[in-house]
Amino acid sequence: MDRTLPVSLWDATAEEEDLVGSLPENESFDVAIVGGGFTGLSTALHCAEAGLSACVLEAGQVGFGGSGRNVGLVNAGIWLPPTQVREKLGETYGPRFLKRFGDGPASVFDLIEKHQIRCEATREGTIHAAHAASGLRDLEARWKEWTSLGEPVDLLSRSEVAAKTGTDMFHGGHWDHRAGTINPMAYCRGLARAARAAGARICTGVKAETLRKDRKSWLVETSEGTLRAASVVLGTNAYTDALWPGLASSYTAIYYFQLATAPLGKRADAVLPGRQGIWDTAPIMSSLRKDRSGRLIIGSMGKLIGTKSNGLSHRWAQKRLSRMFPDLGRVRFEEAWHGRIAMTPDHIPRIHALADSLYTPIGYNGRGITTGTIFGEAIAGLLTGMKPEDLPLPVTEPAAVAAAPLMARFYNIAFSANQFIKGF
Repeated sequence: MDRTLPVSLWDATAEEEDLVGSLPENESFDVAIVGGGFTGLSTALHCAEAGLSACVLEAGQVGFGGSGRNVGLVNAGIWLPPTQVREKLGETYGPRFLKRFGDGPASVFDLIEKHQIRCEATREGTIHAAHAASGLRDLEARWKEWTSLGEPVDLLSRSEVAAKTGTDMFHGGHWDHRAGTINPMAYCRGLARAARAAGARICTGVKAETLRKDRKSWLVETSEGTLRAASVVLGTNAYTDALWPGLASSYTAIYYFQLATAPLGKRADAVLPGRQGIWDTAPIMSSLRKDRSGRLIIGSMGKLIGTKSNGLSHRWAQKRLSRMFPDLGRVRFEEAWHGRIAMTPDHIPRIHALADSLYTPIGYNGRGITTGTIFGEAIAGLLTGMKPEDLPLPVTEPAAVAAAPLMARFYNIAFSANQFIKGF
């Protein structure tokens, strides 16, 4: 891992310090946690606060995977509207899931406040913007469902979205007041700091290579030695490898790329003046947000093709910004990166029991900040006596998605083609 290169803009600008730690020798823990992102660190924090000894094993740096490459939108709920959630999860888990995930942003911001995490947090909501009239009809249906549940959401007209975004290209929008934005890498580092302060061990540059059961304990063979733990949690999500055979085939991995401009100063005053993050309803989704230094961060589905200053993704981003904001002029990009997203066939995340005392939450479908935070707390609850039936989701066994490799290749081709078509 080359630490001279930032993982993302969020790595380069995070106020929270990057934590490092080595593998302890000859120690046993109540729980070993593989992965130092939102899930792993939330699990470690909540386990340590509940009195469990916890050790996080991170192969790279804290937040190296999808967490540090996130867009930074703290969104409520999941992609599906409430009716579909209840249809898929039933009347026991459906309402509970909707309530818990609807309150997800509050859980994130409460942790930020409690532990004074310096992560550029804003609580001005996020806007789901309609790319076409069909998108607005879909948003109106979602708005009706969420308001019937008493949630604080507004349906915005075209002119109202224009006033909040600075562009008139959208047909309307859905403003979710529960949501907000953060620097996701800084949030990760803040969780790591809080977990360490609560007693958890954070080990970086330590790759978990094999798992095996030894009587009532798990032995985690790592690149730096062996760790013994009563329970193991895999918090690797879209960065899952072959550590547990077959787990990586339980979802479809897609990529999401982003480019960040240099600070634009007064040039961008009319763009997202309230700093709400936005994403659109297009089949190949795009996002846009502004950081506190006046940078615009624009992204879409697919791999980064080229660099921050040249290549297909750079041309796409320049073209997209010029269409949205004709008066902005040409911009210079400071950082460019991509990350992976784990998509499930039904867009519902999972909590899997892989073996006795071995769990993994997985398949976040692009909602990593709230999902990882919630699931970390839930897994800690499970390890300290919570009944499985009280979790936000039923505990299941993983099932292979037979078409996942084919779908991943198909999506990658389609997303690359979109960059090519929209970049010229």
